[in-house]
Amino acid sequence: MQMTMRWFGPADPVPLWKLRQVPNLTGIVSALHDVPPGEAWTRAGVAALRRQVEAAGLRLSVIESVPVHEDIKLGHARRDERLEAFVASLEAVAAEGVRVVCYNFMPVFDWTRTDLAMPLPDGSTTLAFRQADVDGTPGDEPPALPGWAEAYTPEGLQVLRAAYAQVDAARLRANLAYFLQAVVPEAARLGVKLAVHPDDPPWPVLGLPRVVSNAEDLDFLLAAAPDEHNGLAFCTGSLGARADNDLPAMASRFAPRIHFVHARNVRRLTARDFDEVPHISAQGNVRLAETVMRLARLRPEVPIRPDHGRMIWGERGRPGYGLYDRALGATYLQGLIDAAGLEHHA
Repeated sequence: MQMTMRWFGPADPVPLWKLRQVPNLTGIVSALHDVPPGEAWTRAGVAALRRQVEAAGLRLSVIESVPVHEDIKLGHARRDERLEAFVASLEAVAAEGVRVVCYNFMPVFDWTRTDLAMPLPDGSTTLAFRQADVDGTPGDEPPALPGWAEAYTPEGLQVLRAAYAQVDAARLRANLAYFLQAVVPEAARLGVKLAVHPDDPPWPVLGLPRVVSNAEDLDFLLAAAPDEHNGLAFCTGSLGARADNDLPAMASRFAPRIHFVHARNVRRLTARDFDEVPHISAQGNVRLAETVMRLARLRPEVPIRPDHGRMIWGERGRPGYGLYDRALGATYLQGLIDAAGLEHHA
């Protein structure tokens, strides 16, 4: 498997030269973060990003993410226009040699945490989710949760939440199928493999439906466009937040359509409360070693990245995306991949 790391561009507190020093890390996962959702990416923009990465001696391996506009998720009148822009972005990415594009179909927010710096007993801090903090948000007020205030104005958030009041899981699933049937043939034409990221967390939040949360959901979306270019970003942390998701079994079942792997561990405190913890399997509830080794045997060509990390050793930076704990995670994952290879050739 190709070891990669997420990089948020020149403003990222972790520069590319530091990422290059992580053992066996050769790939970068990034995006054009300054392009608003719904606008088409340009080849020139992707080319500039690729050149920055290659100048550091690394490879632009995965685009994460090309945003899916809310008009598409809602099934609004402008969705075909937004789909054209999405395909144009895929064309720009393909023209610069990138063959894996991650995206998500989560309404309004692509992830939700209630604490970005939860103290752990060892003195580190981590990302955490507490359902009670979400349930305690009045329905007629914009939520005050980490990261959301920066993404939307209160008025804009209210408009979106009102629009989604008319969209249940069945309708969102139908809109996902419409999206896939429109873009997967174009992705196949371009040689780009689409990898949908699971819901995070994998259950409804603030009444917003979720449709990429379990094996049944994955069966539906893969069947909606039965082409290898319609695939999964297998996120062990998102799927692992649900105790009823058997990750090793899901890794085997969906292996042919897994194009990208996010490896992360969580400790489930209740059915809908969790903390993110170190990658080592014994630290949490995700059977990470078993899952990663199985994927290394079944999908050895797929890029993998340590997904999130604690803030350790006094580091400060983008929550979940410091250098030190992700580097430790990458080394742990590489050990699992090496062990899987030795088993395979024994």
